[in-house]
Amino acid sequence: MTSHWQRAYLGVGQANQVLTRVPAIEMDAAIKNRCLGEAAFLRALYYFYLVRGFGDVPLVLTPPATAAEAASLSRTPAAQVYAQIEKDLLDAITKLPASYSGDDVGRATKWSATALLAKVYLTEKKMPEAAVQARAVIAGSGKSLWTNFGDNFKVENENGQESLFEVQFKNGLSSYTTDGPGSVMNEFWGARFFGSPYVVSSGGYGFNIPEKEFVDGFEPGDLRKGPTVFVPGDKYPDGQVQPASLVGDPYGFNIRKFFVGTVNVNNWDSPLNVPILRLAEVYLILAEAVGPTPEGLDAINKVRRRAFGFPLNAPSAKDLTAATPDFNAAVLRERRYELAFEMDRWYDLKRTDNLVKTMNAQGKPAKDFNNLLPIPQSERNVNPNLSQNPGY
Repeated sequence: MTSHWQRAYLGVGQANQVLTRVPAIEMDAAIKNRCLGEAAFLRALYYFYLVRGFGDVPLVLTPPATAAEAASLSRTPAAQVYAQIEKDLLDAITKLPASYSGDDVGRATKWSATALLAKVYLTEKKMPEAAVQARAVIAGSGKSLWTNFGDNFKVENENGQESLFEVQFKNGLSSYTTDGPGSVMNEFWGARFFGSPYVVSSGGYGFNIPEKEFVDGFEPGDLRKGPTVFVPGDKYPDGQVQPASLVGDPYGFNIRKFFVGTVNVNNWDSPLNVPILRLAEVYLILAEAVGPTPEGLDAINKVRRRAFGFPLNAPSAKDLTAATPDFNAAVLRERRYELAFEMDRWYDLKRTDNLVKTMNAQGKPAKDFNNLLPIPQSERNVNPNLSQNPGY
């Protein structure tokens, strides 16, 4: 919790420096505009994580003048934080270009900000507004779904045709640090010390093991299962076979979505980017925002058709219809399998008021206060104005 809080506010602080100081700098006007748009987008993204996780959080929009000022901030009502997030994203949309080329590919674009705004509105239950932004991305971004779901998670396809924003990673420059340019996920989520040679660098850690209930829940024929999880009997690129169980992994399940194998001797150093926003999610945002209308059904069914290997734009045997019971639950389920391990599920359960009952149904006791994270005690020790969330 402490790391989550501190790293988000580090990002906020850096964005604030840019937004405060760059306007007075004499520089190329286009670069200046881009810098300000990127900073507004990132500040919004960091606050989106903070407000969803902790609820009311200090809203800091300019660099504090003194340490004492920083250590005396109070929590701002979540509604005001969301209002600022919206403002920043609307600002970013006007400043960021629609696309990039060359070494600038991977920077936030106008469509990154528009997609994030759609997601923010959805979280706030502002469904008409979410639909407007989702439609804009679908119609104007030039993005399209990969024919094969698994193509989203290949190094050679980074920042590709479905990507709207991803965390950029590069290997070969550092190791054994969570602060380096390489991703730790390949190693942390890899099969624990399995294989000869090990299937992940010098031995995976086996964190974040897929639950049996989740793996068993894939519909028959869902082609997302293979690129998402390793199950017993699956083969690795070198021919080794996933075992029936591993230490801490009684059913032999591991995450495949961010697997790149042995990249080099530097363990925590994967080059694979992590998606933050993909076009498939924008379709699902639109479906949830407009419900089981022809537009909403078309949006979710594009995602489902891809999942089952059907052409995207023709009716299929796997389409949902206006008669589908509990359409909202169907969308939530589709998000679970489309976006698995892309760090959305907890937020989805919270925003749809399903967290407590879902956890309890899985034998994992939860109470209403678990919809928010605890404010880190180390932060409260420094700043007594930070009240604790109820229940902690």
